[in-house]
Amino acid sequence: MRQRIQNAMKAAMRSGDSQRLSTLRLILAAIKDREIAARSSESADGVSDAEIAAILSKMVRQRQESARLYEEAGRLELAEQERAEIATIEEFLPRQLSEEEMRAAITRAIEETGARSVRDMGKVMGVLRTRYAGQMDFGKAGEQVKAALG
Repeated sequence: MRQRIQNAMKAAMRSGDSQRLSTLRLILAAIKDREIAARSSESADGVSDAEIAAILSKMVRQRQESARLYEEAGRLELAEQERAEIATIEEFLPRQLSEEEMRAAITRAIEETGARSVRDMGKVMGVLRTRYAGQMDFGKAGEQVKAALG
């Protein structure tokens, strides 16, 4: 995944697309920050694709919130800039699961963990986060898991 992002950055440099280039540099900086943190803690292996997907998902959520705040403040040009960054970041995320696929994944995770009550929600969410990083909205998934276990 990192190589795809680096190749996209090179293409943006060649084409002179400064908006895209700026966003891609932010992505690579966030990945580098995570690598440095991982190196100092325990492993020198670098950042996995799953971790990169989690970083990208977090970046998308941050920009969605910023765009919403900019719209509320009447700063439409800044909201549009945030949406452009979201579009660039989402190019590198795996395909999002549909509602039906998400329900099926939640059902499988509940069965595999043997979850019986809301107290077991952490186990289920752990399985989902490991398998579907970047592919599902964990806020919605958490609500569905809670409903299924409640």
